[in-house]
Parts: sequence; structure tokens; C-alpha cells
Amino acid sequence: MLTTLTDGFLCCLLGKTPNAVGPLDSVESRDGFTFLEVKPGRILRIRHSAPERAEPAEPAEPARDRRGAVRCRRRITLYRNGQLLIENLGEAEGHGNPEPDANAELEAPDPPGIPSGMGIPSRDGAKRRKRKPKKVVTVDCQKRITSCKGTHGDVVLFFIHGVGGSLDIWKEQLEFFARLGYEVVAPDLAGHGCSSAPPVAAAYTFYALAEDMRAVFKRYAKKRNILVGHSYGVSFCTFLAHEYPELVHKVIMINGGGPTALEPSLCSIFNLPPCVLHCLSPCLAWSFLKAGFARQGAKEKQLLKEGNAFNVSSFVLRATMSGQYWPEGDELYHAELAVPVLLVHGMHDKFVPVEEDQRMAEILLIAFLKVIDEGSHMVMLECPDTVNTLLHEFVLWEPDTPDGDSDGDTK
Repeated sequence: MLTTLTDGFLCCLLGKTPNAVGPLDSVESRDGFTFLEVKPGRILRIRHSAPERAEPAEPAEPARDRRGAVRCRRRITLYRNGQLLIENLGEAEGHGNPEPDANAELEAPDPPGIPSGMGIPSRDGAKRRKRKPKKVVTVDCQKRITSCKGTHGDVVLFFIHGVGGSLDIWKEQLEFFARLGYEVVAPDLAGHGCSSAPPVAAAYTFYALAEDMRAVFKRYAKKRNILVGHSYGVSFCTFLAHEYPELVHKVIMINGGGPTALEPSLCSIFNLPPCVLHCLSPCLAWSFLKAGFARQGAKEKQLLKEGNAFNVSSFVLRATMSGQYWPEGDELYHAELAVPVLLVHGMHDKFVPVEEDQRMAEILLIAFLKVIDEGSHMVMLECPDTVNTLLHEFVLWEPDTPDGDSDGDTK
């Protein structure tokens, strides 16, 4: 039903069928939303707010000012049993020692309780042979992390929602940052909100949705871009930060979970046929209210009903959940990121345990974890003022690096 309604709405708006092959950059509607055709017939609704600036963007600071410059060095060793060893390299090791040979045999880290360097004895008492790593990655780069104010014309904030939501879940954040003079961009994922809903399941795989987000990012990105993701949307932020390390300035992950590769559950309720899911929709809505909100009062029930915040068909919901396959997004993938990350977690979240975000904070190179006691999975709706304050403080944050010293430890 959502497909029919959305397609009909888009037909009236654009004056052609969603399956038309003609290229389309974007179409502005009367209510301030943009409809961007990322592929022929694949149209996303986008909330884009850009303040009118009388003056040009501020010029870049002189190169001699090295405040905020951080040297990121770490060696990441992945063993064949999946164990990850992360070493934050010092000045001497970063410049004096050669990179380890990926084919060399390195000693795996000893389990807790065994003194370092002793190794693990085999059954006959002999010291076990050092294990050969599966992969060794060295990260050595310099990042200039600066404060991003609303007066800076080269700053854009991107907001990406998760499964079953829409850009409307960011209503409070979009209004807050727009008032401060920031340029903000928030898309509806395919099949969500008022974006077009292709009738094939392949349109909702992680890779298909990630390419949509890449098209949106390339359309609106400027010099300094800050990515804000919620739940499944965090994975797309991570993908973009990995793909565009020079353009992504900071990342904010809200209840995104641990740094694990995505794989759809074989025993999930979302594997049921769409018609069955449609019949179960009242039960699913109540279950989501119980698990996604710390309280289940009139305010929370109203949030679920307002606008298009959770306007998704059973088919799209099933296809999106079943399409969460992303084997590349493992711990090694996350450990390679050199961008500063703020993790926000609602303590009452029943979908994502706090331990998962704690593990994410351990794996990432530059990370800060903030837990909101009164919030749950939909913390940006439950505690908008607290979330807005945390996000804004992080947007303005820059390392307190003394001038001329760009090689201090980041963790």
C-alpha cells in the first residue's frame, strides 16, 4: 500500500512516473523538501536546509597554526581465529621501525592470566609456535580536527535514520541546528517516509542503500562534513567515513551497536511473509513502543503516530531487515577509522545493549561514549534537549593540542 501511495504522490509532484528513465537532479516542493533521483525511478525525499549567507565562507586558517592537528598511528593485527590486536604506536616506533610483514609469523597476544611473552605451552610442554596473522594493517595519518560553528560556510551535518524510521525522527535536531545557522541534510531511506518504494527486495540490501547515501553525500558534501546516524543508519555513516576520509570531519553514532559485520538473522520474525507481518503490525508497533522507549505514555504513543516518522510497509520492512548483509563492516574495518566519533547511548535501550557501544568505543581510535540515563533506543525523540546539547558540544569540540605539537597521543 505504501508503494502505491508514495508512487502516486511522486507522480503528481514530478509530473512523470517513478519508473521514467530520464535523469533528474532534484525537485523542490512547496513544503521545503527536496526529491532527489539517485537512480532512474529511485527517488529519495530529503530535508535540506541551508542558511542564506551574506558573506563568503571563512578562509582557511594559516598552515602554521597547527592547533587541532592530531597524528593517528596504530597497527592492527587480525588473526585467523578472529582475534584483533590493536597497538597505538608511539613516536619512535611510528618513524623508526619498518611496517611488519603481513606474511611474517607474529606471536598472538597471551590470554589473561598468562605473563606476556611466555606463550601457551602445548600438551607435551613445548612452547606453542607463534601464530601467523591473517592480516596486518598500519594506520598512519594526520587529521586536523577543528571546531565547526554554524557560521562556517564549509560545514554540513548529515542525519541518517534507521530501519522503519524516516527523516522525521530528526525533527528536533534539524530545527535546533538550522536555528544555529548550520546547513543540514536528512534523507528518507528507500521505501521509508516519502521516498519511492521499489517493489523488489534487492532494492533494500545494505549495498543498495549505501549507494543511495553515497549519492546524497556527493550531492551536498562540502569541505567539512559531520555524519549523524541512528541504529542501522550508523552503518551508512561508517561506510561513508571509510570511503571519504578527507571529507568526513566527525561522526556521531546514536544507539548503533557494536563493531560487528552485518548478517541477517535466520530466525527473525521479519523472515515471515509480508502478509503475515501486516497482520501482526499492531503487535509489532506495541513491541517497538515497549523496547524503543523508556516510557510508554501518551507522549511516546503520539510520537509513533505523528507524520511519516514510522511510515513503512511490511514488504519494505522485511526486505530491509533481510538485506542487512555487510561482511566488510567488522572490527578491523572500524579500527581503521581515524575520524573522531561520539557515541550516544540510551541506557534503557532493549535493542542495543550498552556493552555493544562500549566495545565500539574500545575499537575506534578517537571515541567518546555518552550514556543518557532517561533515554532508550529512540533517545533523540525522548530527550531532544540533552541529545542536541551533546551533539553541539561535539561539533564544536577540537583537541587541546599545543601549537607546534601535532603528535600527541589521541587515546
